[in-house]
Amino acid sequence: MCRSIKTLRPPYVEQVQEDDVRAAALQYVRKVSGFRAPSPANAEAFQDAVDAVTAATEELLGRLRVGAR
Repeated sequence: MCRSIKTLRPPYVEQVQEDDVRAAALQYVRKVSGFRAPSPANAEAFQDAVDAVTAATEELLGRLRVGAR
């Protein structure tokens, strides 16, 4: 779906930066919404979605147990 979004967990990346997570969230919201840059009428909803996806991604990455079964 979003081919420009990179895998953000080991062993693909050693250290994930907040900017990496936010960039992935932004790409996801752009793809789903169909907007590269939303209109002023949609800017708040767009930004709220980026914030929510960022938070969900950070939680996911924090809870993943790589190599564990």
